[in-house]
Amino acid sequence: MQQLEPLADRLRPQTLQGFVGQSHLLSTGKPLFEAIQSGLLHSLILWGPPGVGKTTLARIIAQQAGAQCVAISAVLSGVKDIRKVVEAAESNWSNNQQKTILFVDEVHRFNKSQQDAFLPHVEAGTFTFIGATTENPSFALNNALLSRARVYCLKPLQKSDLATILDNALTKDDKVSIEPQAAQLLINSADSDARRLLNYLELSIKLCDVSNQTIITSAVIEEVIRDGLRRFDNHGDDFYNQISALHKSVRGSDPDASIYWLRRMLNGGCDPLYLARRILRIASEDIGNADPRALEIALNAWQVQKKLGSPEGELALAQAVVYLACAAKSNAVYKAFNTVGAVIKNTGSLEVPLHLRNAPTKLMKEQGYSQGYRYAHDEANGFSAGEMYLPEALQGQQYYQPVERGLEIKISAKLQQLRQLNKESKNPK
Repeated sequence: MQQLEPLADRLRPQTLQGFVGQSHLLSTGKPLFEAIQSGLLHSLILWGPPGVGKTTLARIIAQQAGAQCVAISAVLSGVKDIRKVVEAAESNWSNNQQKTILFVDEVHRFNKSQQDAFLPHVEAGTFTFIGATTENPSFALNNALLSRARVYCLKPLQKSDLATILDNALTKDDKVSIEPQAAQLLINSADSDARRLLNYLELSIKLCDVSNQTIITSAVIEEVIRDGLRRFDNHGDDFYNQISALHKSVRGSDPDASIYWLRRMLNGGCDPLYLARRILRIASEDIGNADPRALEIALNAWQVQKKLGSPEGELALAQAVVYLACAAKSNAVYKAFNTVGAVIKNTGSLEVPLHLRNAPTKLMKEQGYSQGYRYAHDEANGFSAGEMYLPEALQGQQYYQPVERGLEIKISAKLQQLRQLNKESKNPK
């Protein structure tokens, strides 16, 4: 018995009129829409999250242009498969005067040499190249390929788009209907992914068929979507977008957004220990000495997660994130660290001043090592006024500039006092 195609494939639209979403690309007057309507082919890359219509759009483009569409997956294919496409494309053109579109799904999975294999054939017009990727093309694809294909960014589907897709599906299958609350639950669970929506719907219809139900209820949907995760591609574009959102929310002192992005990543399956390490980084980079307790709290949360695991550890991470978001902010240490790195790169390996060197041997003492060094603890207030610790070429430079927030207010006052003592030691009254 032949297996029926999945519902998502059976309902795949064949024309632009039936395509749902992406109005920023597919409205009258938009370049891509006009090109498709006119049947004008150009190589392109469709970049967007799963289930937003990349494959469907490629097929519509081919159909509208009257071209033969050959689809391959970068996961399963290689250079050998590309050669076969080239042969088929040349045959199509010589025998039928028909153009060929090569559609490569998950094109980011191809390595550089595989991506380079497209280039001469794209330039020669052997076929029109359409690639689909969920990864940022700037990082996933090489520059040579990017320069020959226009990138179109497809956005996550809106809930209204998913509602339209759901209505269309139920119209074509009049055996069942769905309760309004169940429909909303289904749309929310699809997480902007039309394929996921239709897969959930198909499973729901099968459950209703088994139990002789004609109405899809919330209980049916909950059974189908159990343990479903939000969209989160570990180490993919969503991953870096969300960790960036978490970091910037903490830096922006927004505890509500901070805990939201933390929970989003945890719900999506992100490694809690990775998040713990990033939280430690935030404590140093964006809070620093304005509130040194932040680093201690972040480190404690990491230890709780490491020793106890979830859910106790996750709550400790949440506590740390909220504290960091509410703490006084300073990037003074971070800026000083980067500034000094640039100075070292430009000045090279400057010698350590002789008075700062240890002199454990007679030869070292004869060379002047440690000569003239002043032991700070033996002087007033534990400070050797006028002593210099930087290489001679850098003396007088100030890299750490405390901000006027949190504990760094006191640190700044202390440093100003010490610098004044240094100044007075050089210019005694």
